[in-house]
Amino acid sequence: MSTSTPAARSGASNTPADLGPTVLRKVQRYVLPAAFLLYMFNYMDRAAIGYAQLQMSESLGISLATYGTVAAIFFVAYTVLEVPSNIVMKKVGARIWLARIAITWGIVTILTGFVQNTTQLYIARIALGVAEAGLFPGLLLYMTYWFRTQDRSRGIAGFSLAQPFALLIGSATAGVILDHARWFGLEGWQWVFILQGLPPVLLGIWVLLYLADRPSKARWLTQDESAWLEGEISREYDAVDDEHMEISLDAVKNPKILYLAFINLLYAVGLYGMTFFLPQIVKQLNPEYSSTNIGLVGAIPYVCGAIAMLLVARYSDQLGNRKPVVMVCLGTAVLGLVITMVFKETPTLGMIGLCFLAVGVFSYLGPFWALASEALTRAQTAVGLATINAIAAAGGFFGPYVIGKTAAADDVIFSLLFPAACMSLAIVLLIFVKPAKNTPAAVTETI
Repeated sequence: MSTSTPAARSGASNTPADLGPTVLRKVQRYVLPAAFLLYMFNYMDRAAIGYAQLQMSESLGISLATYGTVAAIFFVAYTVLEVPSNIVMKKVGARIWLARIAITWGIVTILTGFVQNTTQLYIARIALGVAEAGLFPGLLLYMTYWFRTQDRSRGIAGFSLAQPFALLIGSATAGVILDHARWFGLEGWQWVFILQGLPPVLLGIWVLLYLADRPSKARWLTQDESAWLEGEISREYDAVDDEHMEISLDAVKNPKILYLAFINLLYAVGLYGMTFFLPQIVKQLNPEYSSTNIGLVGAIPYVCGAIAMLLVARYSDQLGNRKPVVMVCLGTAVLGLVITMVFKETPTLGMIGLCFLAVGVFSYLGPFWALASEALTRAQTAVGLATINAIAAAGGFFGPYVIGKTAAADDVIFSLLFPAACMSLAIVLLIFVKPAKNTPAAVTETI
């Protein structure tokens, strides 16, 4: 990594008006790839169980209802530890804490490949929740150190794009692993966990050695550039204020934050319902599919979601008012669920419904988190973002749990009524979120 730039070596300086585009390009080039890879492998490991279940259910004797509980239990410790994790990250720095998260979740994922029974699987999923807790809100907090409000939706979408990519890559590779990996006496489902757990360990070591905590510590920014960016960010979020944590903790009981958190919880029911059950849905649409076919066909909705995420995030930043964008995204997801349920006997139309679902749930991420971050005061940022994500993680518990419990042995699609109802309610609640008069993207009150 370069320790200087041509501008720094030549002594050239830019005016503040000139620095913005240059600094933004550098931040996108150096910050987003690290955040992208962290979140991609994170989500890939979290969702690996959805494909492993295609074989693991027989090996360990797991019913669909039990699988729903196994998938959901991940969120118990994950939810409880979100806020403490962000507080620790603010104290010790992003480099050390994000590296710790990556290395520990990678190790837990690898060990999951060696579980022998349902009890051990429950323990492994709880441990994974402990290890992963705080990554997403930590990355959101990290974005507030590097991106101004006007650029933040694209910044958030830039690393959140890792979510559909993770599911796309995980879907395409997991099916192949299930059908073809039979090494050292281990089954395909075991290799899904082992092979997907190795990269985050290596990535965590890289993060520990090379990630810059803040603009002032980035060797790839000139002194003028880092000073300018720190100054711009400090007008919106006090990224260097590490004191008065008791003031920050007021975010936990802030009505605006709790209201947004509940909306995000309802959304999460749909997101995680898709994440953990899409392989079973694709299999039900066409029972003749092999594991490889399920993986490859199941990747199609994620391609659609990834493309839509970038386009919608850019439009959201240009429009400024995030609320209508978020509402349309949720509406698209609900439409997709309805199409899939109505046409479950027609594989092509059912897949079109899944594509609409993916477009809606992934396009939602950038605009919503920009909307949420703009609602927070400087002191509330670290805890506020973690609070919203932690409460939303409860949706990650209830979604898979209810879907698993209400699904029949051969019909999981009927259970999609629950996430459709939850996201419809989220749309209604968004109607009552009001932007500030002078800053249309900022949430200031709910009624």
